[in-house]
Amino acid sequence: MNTIAVVFEQPERLALTRLELAAPTDADVIVDIQWSGISTGTERLLWTGKMPMFPGMGYPLVPGYESVGRIREAGSQSGSKAGDLVFVPGARCYGHVHGLFGGAASTVVVPGAKALVVDEALGEQATLLALAATGHHAIVAPGSALPDLIVGHGVLGRLLARLTVALGGAAPTVWETNPERAEGAIGYTVIDPASDPRRDYRSICDVSGDSRLLDTLISKLAPGGEIVLAGFYSEPLSFAFPPAFMREARIRVAAQWHERDLLATKHLAESGALNLDGLITHRRPVTDADNAYRTAFGDPACLKMILDWSTPQ
Repeated sequence: MNTIAVVFEQPERLALTRLELAAPTDADVIVDIQWSGISTGTERLLWTGKMPMFPGMGYPLVPGYESVGRIREAGSQSGSKAGDLVFVPGARCYGHVHGLFGGAASTVVVPGAKALVVDEALGEQATLLALAATGHHAIVAPGSALPDLIVGHGVLGRLLARLTVALGGAAPTVWETNPERAEGAIGYTVIDPASDPRRDYRSICDVSGDSRLLDTLISKLAPGGEIVLAGFYSEPLSFAFPPAFMREARIRVAAQWHERDLLATKHLAESGALNLDGLITHRRPVTDADNAYRTAFGDPACLKMILDWSTPQ
């Protein structure tokens, strides 16, 4: 059995390649992917070659951790059934080609436990569950307050703002310097940071990925406030100690989401408490994958690009 997959052969070189799939076990499911999202955070770093080395890193690789498809076959011990629409957070089923994160393929083999059944009504919006889970993990840590300032109004920043309201928090302020991305707020305010006089934020969640912002963010904190680093930073971060000392600032790094975050955001989305409308702005058939990735990473108007795998390969 084989599949057509997006393969980063090396930085900034992409190909649609036919790959042999690992044979499924009784605990696995075979999923035909319908849609996969392109991440402008980690996948951009893989695309540019700026991703720091970590276990499993290497080219060629299959990217993607935002895939939705339908189970074609379910193993007897998979706990799943054929026909279900499922969210798939990646796959490692490609032999010598790295599955990093491995979801951008026409067909994948994954353990049934990793295929999360989703409501049919979500459709392509279910590709947003990984990002929503990322946002949820960043803002619900024990002892932390929901953010009253979010830095960045890309798709993750919008999800964070919507999650904050859905979880019962006050409408946060969102910083955005790009006028093209300042529109589209639902129930919260987006401003240019240069116009913000406040210095009393209790919880600041930064998803900008800008390693130079820490001093600015610390200056905006209330005493005892917290900065949550929820973006991915390819450059070292540093800050001036005296202002942080004077505020007794806390700095927390939000890592990868856990299963409970995914289940929580799935419930919020399926119940309607978390609105996912307007976040998917671009769609391309997988046959146009090269242009799709370049648009996702280069066009400020593109919040979320979706690859449509329904086109015959």
